[in-house]
Amino acid sequence: MKRKIFLKFMPLAALLTLSSCGGSSKSEQQTENTKRNVFVEEVRLVPVDQLSTFTATVEANTVNNIAPAMGGRIRSIHGDVGSRVGKGQTLVTMDAANYSQQETQLATLKRDYERYRELYEVGGVSKQQLDQLKAQLDVAHSALNSLDENTRLISPISGVVTTRNYDPGDVAAALPILTIENINPVKVIVHVSESFYSQVVKGMLVHVQVDALANEVFEGKVSLIHPTLNPDSHTFPVEIEVNNTDLRLRPGMFSRVTMNFGTHDRPLVPDMAVLKQTGSNDRYVFVEKDGKAIYTLIQLGTRIGDKYEIISGLSAGDRVIVQGNTGLIDGAEVQVVD
Repeated sequence: MKRKIFLKFMPLAALLTLSSCGGSSKSEQQTENTKRNVFVEEVRLVPVDQLSTFTATVEANTVNNIAPAMGGRIRSIHGDVGSRVGKGQTLVTMDAANYSQQETQLATLKRDYERYRELYEVGGVSKQQLDQLKAQLDVAHSALNSLDENTRLISPISGVVTTRNYDPGDVAAALPILTIENINPVKVIVHVSESFYSQVVKGMLVHVQVDALANEVFEGKVSLIHPTLNPDSHTFPVEIEVNNTDLRLRPGMFSRVTMNFGTHDRPLVPDMAVLKQTGSNDRYVFVEKDGKAIYTLIQLGTRIGDKYEIISGLSAGDRVIVQGNTGLIDGAEVQVVD
């Protein structure tokens, strides 16, 4: 009787066993299918120029305000805004009444001095009297030279007239009559981080890019390094001289200055491998390791074509996921596709 019962249930047990084995195989297959297919690229170190870019404004190399030492009436102005002037050129003529008076006084003193010298030679006046008159003559001569400088105002530099504040007949007061700017060369002043202080040297070549000229790039060189640093921003001013023979660069133009601080071996990764952390400016990549996607925070450097320089976060030999990384989470299982 027991034998009959055993034989009766044996096919059912066999069926359950086969069903169980079949279910296990299907589960393993489903797990395999849930792995994300990804493409990876092995990180290699390549030489990368260490470039830093600073914003600045183009300035005139030299600025000179043309104004008399003392107020007076303007008789004529020999130049207007936009006029190019040369060093030593007369730009403004002031009223000459005081100059004429001083010139007449000087001529009188010269005649008196000649007469006193003749009298001194024959014993008619003392040496002290002659010396006193000579001193008056010297003072009058200096006063005439000063009035001459304030009657004919000349330009001490070559450049372009950029400001005119008066017309002929006006009385010059607080403002300069003309402003002259030398714009060949021009200069650009940038504020460089103190971490680069030992790397900036006089004569160092830089690239200056100007927005107003369709981002055209000009070559400049460091002309002056200020010896003190700003304690608040921890930067130091650097003056850059840029040749401007054709006068295309004008004061006030916005510019970007790129400085090269040498070359270092850095990891480069394709831009499509770099992801942005939601809600912050952090950048990260996924590194494939032992079949899993590992979240890795990185610091970006310079963009070079379609790749990014990596300052920190990756090492040579790391396998960075370059495709299939969208929507991945840390530790997710992945399948590398060749």
